[in-house]
Amino acid sequence: MPPVDLPAHISCTGIVLAAGAGTRYGKPKALAENGAWLRAAITALRDGGCDPVIVALGATGPDPTDLALPAHTEWRWVADWATGLSATVRAGLRAADETGTRYVAFLPVDTPDIGADVVARVLAAAGASQSGLARAVFYNTPGHPVVIENKHWEAIFGVVAGDNGAGSYLAGRQDMVCVTCDDLATGTDRDFPEVAAR
Repeated sequence: MPPVDLPAHISCTGIVLAAGAGTRYGKPKALAENGAWLRAAITALRDGGCDPVIVALGATGPDPTDLALPAHTEWRWVADWATGLSATVRAGLRAADETGTRYVAFLPVDTPDIGADVVARVLAAAGASQSGLARAVFYNTPGHPVVIENKHWEAIFGVVAGDNGAGSYLAGRQDMVCVTCDDLATGTDRDFPEVAAR
């Protein structure tokens, strides 16, 4: 799928949340399927309208050489990744702030069926809203990506803690635009490896 053309006023940094250890999966999900999930998330964000795309790394170690990241993909080492998702969200927001972008789009590495069409739809909804907040919804269940305008970032920094990410700020907000995307993907988090059929 070719990159999506978005209105000029939409500038968005894509952040792949890939710092966790993947305890239930058995290894960091950044390594799942020989890195296929990671590459899929990067492609979805980039082709969905995000530039730059930054991968937040943690449990895999500070050297991304073995991850074979696609060209022109940036990365950040989240040194305190083991404290929980909040550390990765803060690192992602800091990275986005460095770029001078207006929006950030968070996409976890473990939702491999989410493609560029989902990202583009949610990003367009955030750009068209007064709140600057939008998230994908699959079968009436909130999912990812989540797109957040920079006017919310400082407040998010103030509330994220431990394993609670931006959801602790976004929960219950009436101005969040919920974007139905179940015609495009399932949005399912892959927490466990698939068991081979017997």
